[in-house]
Amino acid sequence: MKKQQTGFTLIELAIVLVIIGLLLGGVLKGQELINSAKAKNIASDLKNAQIFIYGYQDKFRAIPGDDANVVAHINGATAATTPAGSLNNAQINGTWDSTTATDESFLFWQHVRLAGFSTGPTAVADAAYLPRNAESGRLGIQSLNGLATIQDAVSPMTGLYVVCSENITGRLVKQIDTNLDDGNTATGSLRAVIPPATAAVATGAIVDGTAYTICMSF
Repeated sequence: MKKQQTGFTLIELAIVLVIIGLLLGGVLKGQELINSAKAKNIASDLKNAQIFIYGYQDKFRAIPGDDANVVAHINGATAATTPAGSLNNAQINGTWDSTTATDESFLFWQHVRLAGFSTGPTAVADAAYLPRNAESGRLGIQSLNGLATIQDAVSPMTGLYVVCSENITGRLVKQIDTNLDDGNTATGSLRAVIPPATAAVATGAIVDGTAYTICMSF
């Protein structure tokens, strides 16, 4: 006697395909929501750095990191010593990604945290002292006139200070620039670069999966 063969009917196959489609759609939508949340978080980091400066300046009539009287202003604070004699010149000396604990750009975070404008460790030797963005890249600030990258002789960035954030994927870079600037990552106040290159990358050339450093001047 012949054994009867069994298998999926067309209706069953269709149901399975529909279920797979719904699952894939849910995964993609979830990833989209995660990316959107990351972009908003990074954009907030860039805007908050400006608020820290303005709040500190309003309270102490000085710039965090550059404050020559920070020891008197804030209990437990450390005054910057590199470069020597540069305090109170309204400049945040040192690079945004400095690891030198005596630089103004490095001590900026201690000053705004001790002053109550930001949260985080205030001991410079703490492993978590240096701020990180939602993509685990460094976040930092410095004076614009000391920025060695992303400047353009034809269309230079304007302002006094610049806040930078690294290791940000291209898909987020485009979203952040659209939300905060002119939608072109090679012009305006927010620009993107692939280190160690110095030329900003235009939006049309941004690759979704590539990591970029973005800087916003103000």
